Amino acid sequence: MDAEALGRYIDRHFHRPGHRLFRMELLPAYAVDSDGDDYQRWLDGAAEPTWARKQPWLDALRDERDNDQFSTRVRVISAEVTDYERYACEFGYRYNSEAGEDIRILRRGEHVLPSGLIERDFWVINDDIVIPMSYDDHGRFVGAQVVAADNVGGYLHTRDAAWSAAEPFPTWWARHPELQRGPTARAQ
Repeated sequence: MDAEALGRYIDRHFHRPGHRLFRMELLPAYAVDSDGDDYQRWLDGAAEPTWARKQPWLDALRDERDNDQFSTRVRVISAEVTDYERYACEFGYRYNSEAGEDIRILRRGEHVLPSGLIERDFWVINDDIVIPMSYDDHGRFVGAQVVAADNVGGYLHTRDAAWSAAEPFPTWWARHPELQRGPTARAQ
């Protein structure tokens, strides 16, 4: 599946009250269209995301929350936090978590990563659909494919173990002011 097909697939299977969606993220940087030009803007010192791009996503997260759908994510962060990871925290996770996505952080060297984790980005929908994602060496999305139902066990173990070991994003972010932009950030 390409990115558009993946989005449609998730929408078809994650739409009812009680549905659950989990995302595992591990790359130190992504080069994906969904960022628009916000990563470059962040590098240039912008203080906040492009709201015309970001607001529809936040509205969708709020709508899911109001519909009793549960979006969760574990983000594995590098020991030496990359610029992209800082950008994702400032322009992504801090707003997403306020809108209803439950995000947790596992930082290498700070948190103990459970043994036996599948070190690959993937989605889990409703405990029975697993979709591993592939990226090239530059963090560009290459594709995704649904795993056969009899092969989801390792992914569910990874999801559960990572979730249990990870720290809620708001708590982790508040403990790391050194990673946050200071008052000198300028709006573009």
